[in-house]
Amino acid sequence: MSIARLHNVLNTAADRLRNPLLLIIRLFWGWQFAQTGWGKLMNLNRTAAFFGDLGLPLPFVNALAAGSVEFLGGLLLLLGLVARPAALALSFTMVVAYLAADRAVVLALFRAPDDFTSATPFLFLFASMLVLAFGPGAWSVDAWLARKKSPASA
Repeated sequence: MSIARLHNVLNTAADRLRNPLLLIIRLFWGWQFAQTGWGKLMNLNRTAAFFGDLGLPLPFVNALAAGSVEFLGGLLLLLGLVARPAALALSFTMVVAYLAADRAVVLALFRAPDDFTSATPFLFLFASMLVLAFGPGAWSVDAWLARKKSPASA
């Protein structure tokens, strides 16, 4: 088998992993985001106090916003419904979380990358960025709506 043929076979096989992988990422991390957001919303005063301790302005408003984005965005991610806008909002929320709660690890990213990747927001940010970059995959409500809307299905 030639190198070009082997390369083609590998690419074809790897492409078949895309949709199952995106589904697993969306289901797992969508649920994690939703649970985290729900926890913030159900404990708004405690979350607002924590945000105040971090020095965030308007801690109650920010707690409500973060909890809502995480809860609703997580559910949307889980379903794959308006997944890219949801992933963008979730990514923004995780960047703010990094800068507010883990600023030191962000500033030391290249000196201590393990600290950055072991911080709580990392996997949440990574998962939301994957969905933002690659979309929700073929096994999502977004894809179902696109197929339903396309003239080929008519």
